[in-house]
Amino acid sequence: MSSVEAPVTAPEADATTAAASTAERKPSPQDSFTVQVKSEFVLNERPSCLVQEQPSSDNGGDNGTSKDDRKPNRGQNKKRPRDSKIAHADKACLAVVRGEQCPFEKSDKGCRYNHDLKEMLANRPVDISKGEGGADWLKGQCPFWKKNGYCQFGIMCRLGEDHINMSTGQNLCRTIDESGNETIGLPKPVVQSAEASSSSEAAEKPKPGTVLKHQMDIKNVLSKETTNLLRKNKYPFVCKRHYEIKKGSKDNKGQAAPPVVNATTPALPAKERKLIDFRDKVYVAPLTTVGNLPFRRIMKHYGADITCGEMALCEQLLKGQPSEWALLKRHPSEDCFGVQIAAGHADQFTRLAEVLANEESIEVDFLDMNLGCPLDLVCNKGAGACLMLREKKLRASLEGMLKVLNCPVTVKMRTGWKDKEPIAHHLQRNIQKWNIDGVGAFMLHGRSRLQRYSRSANWDYITEVGCSQSSEFNNIPLIGNGDIFSYSDYEEKILKNVEKCGEDGGVNNLIPCAMLGRGALIKPWLPMEIKERRDWDISATERLDMLKDFTKFGLEQWGSDQQGVNRTRRFLLEWLSFLHRYVPVGMLEVVPQQMNQRPPNDLCGRSDLETIMLSKNCADWIKLSEMLLGKVPDDFQFEPKHKANSYK
Repeated sequence: MSSVEAPVTAPEADATTAAASTAERKPSPQDSFTVQVKSEFVLNERPSCLVQEQPSSDNGGDNGTSKDDRKPNRGQNKKRPRDSKIAHADKACLAVVRGEQCPFEKSDKGCRYNHDLKEMLANRPVDISKGEGGADWLKGQCPFWKKNGYCQFGIMCRLGEDHINMSTGQNLCRTIDESGNETIGLPKPVVQSAEASSSSEAAEKPKPGTVLKHQMDIKNVLSKETTNLLRKNKYPFVCKRHYEIKKGSKDNKGQAAPPVVNATTPALPAKERKLIDFRDKVYVAPLTTVGNLPFRRIMKHYGADITCGEMALCEQLLKGQPSEWALLKRHPSEDCFGVQIAAGHADQFTRLAEVLANEESIEVDFLDMNLGCPLDLVCNKGAGACLMLREKKLRASLEGMLKVLNCPVTVKMRTGWKDKEPIAHHLQRNIQKWNIDGVGAFMLHGRSRLQRYSRSANWDYITEVGCSQSSEFNNIPLIGNGDIFSYSDYEEKILKNVEKCGEDGGVNNLIPCAMLGRGALIKPWLPMEIKERRDWDISATERLDMLKDFTKFGLEQWGSDQQGVNRTRRFLLEWLSFLHRYVPVGMLEVVPQQMNQRPPNDLCGRSDLETIMLSKNCADWIKLSEMLLGKVPDDFQFEPKHKANSYK
C-alpha cells in the first residue's frame, strides 16, 4: 500500500477533543447547511498529509481590507492565473515531424516553427511519467501511439520516448503487414506527385491546416472550407440579419412597400424529425467549462443516457471561432447528444441552424435553446435568461430554426427574472399556443435569474408549471432541474411530483427524467446510484481510477504535447474544485448528503488519498494533479474559474 493510500487514524486526543467540541457547541443556524459527519472524522487541526496552509494577514475580519475585497465570492474569477504561451520556436514543425518537407520553408517569411530536431531533442524535458515526481502510471501510455501506432506530436509529445528515435529526434511509426507482423520504423514521406495525392495512402496523411490525427474519431468537427467562409463573412446565408432588413426598408422609403421578411429561412427538403424520449432517462445538463468532452465520456461510463455540449455563443459560432465550435464536438460513445446555443436575435439562431443543417459532418440529436444563463455578459446582449422577457424574438427564433433543422429544439429556462415574479408558466403556455412543430421539451431550472445558484430550487413551482399547459394544444414534456444529488432526491423531487401533478386533475407534463447539473460534477457516479437506487460508498482508489480515465481522455482530446498536458491539468483542477465537496457515505452521520450542505473544515478521511480528496485547498488539488500528470513548475498557480459563496 502506497503512502497516499495508507489509512489515516486520527490521534486519540484529537478525536476526543473533536467529539467534545461537537457536543459542547451551541446550535447554530448554519448547522443545517453543514454536512453531518461522524465525529471521529472531524479534527481540530489540518491533517498532516495535506499541504499546510501559510498564515495570512487577510484571513478573518475586515481589518486592512477594502470594500471591494469584501465582495462575495461568486461568478467567474477573471483574474485567475493562466499558463504562459509556448513560443513558436519551441514547437516542432508538424511537416518535419511527419518526415515531409515544410511547404513554408522556402517562402519569404519562412516557417515560424523549429526544424532542428536534434536541437529540440537536446533541450527536451523528460517524459511526465519519469523523473522525480513523475506519474509512473503513464509510462508507455501515449494514447495516439497505443491506438494508431503513430503520434502526431512527435518529439513534442510528453510521453514520447516509446515513439521517438532518441538519437535523431525523428518520429517513429508502427505498422502491421499482411502477415500480422509488427514493424517499427520511420513514417514514409508523402510523395509529391499527382498520383500519390489521389491515392488512399496520401489521403490518409494529414495536410497542414487539416484536422489533426488525434481528432479523427471525434464527431462534429467543422470543415475548413466552412470555417473560412464564416471567418470571411462569405457564407451563403439565406436568412438576413435584422439590421440588413431595417436598412433595406429605409432605402425603399417613398417606393412601393417591400414584402415582409421574417428572420427565417426557406425550409430545406423535408426530413423526418425524430423526437427524443426523455422519460426514465438520466440527462447530463450543459455545464460550462467542466462539462467538456472528456467529462461527458466519464458520465457515459457511469450510465448517463443523454449528454449535451457546453453552452456556445451564436455570435462566435457564426464568426467561425474554433474555440467556440470545439464546444459542439461529440464523442462516438455519446449516442444521444445535443448542443446548447445562446443568442439574442432570431436571425442568429436561424443562421446557425442553416450551418448545422448544411454541414454533413455535424450530427446532433437535439438543439437546446439557452434561456437560463444568468451571466451579465450573456444577458446584456439579450441572450440567456434575458430572452425569456422577449417573446417576439423567442417565437421568431423557434420558427426560424425549426423550418431548417430536422432535429427537435428544446427550451431551457429559469422560473423568471425575479424570485417573486415567476413567468415560466406563462411563457410555457404561450409557446404551446404558438403551435410550432418540433419543440421537443421544456427544461425548467427551479431558480430565478437573480437567484443564480443560491438557495434551494423551487420544486413546488416546477410542479405547478407541469400542470399549467392548456389541454387545447399539443402537450410538450416538462423536465425539472435543480438540486438532484442522490436517488432519494430524484424520488422526492421528481417521481413524487410527477404523481402529484396527475392527482390534481391537470394534464401530467412533468416527466420522470433525472436532469443532473452540479450533482454530476460533484458525484459523477450519480447516474449509477439513481438507476440502482442506492447510495454508493465509492472508495478513494475507485475515484482515483476515474481521474486517471479523465486524464487519458483529456490527453486524447487536447493532445499529449506540453500545451495539451497544460490544458488537461487545468480542466482537471477545475473539476476537482467541485469533486472535493463530496463526503463519502461511510463518513456521514446522516445519509444522503444534500446539495446545499458544506463539508466541515479539517476533515480526516479513511485514507491519506481520501483526505486529500476532501481538501478545500487548491494546493492539495495540485498535489493530486501531480499524481496524474507529473510535477508542475515551481511557479505554477491555480484558482478555480467559478466562485461560490460557500467555498473558498
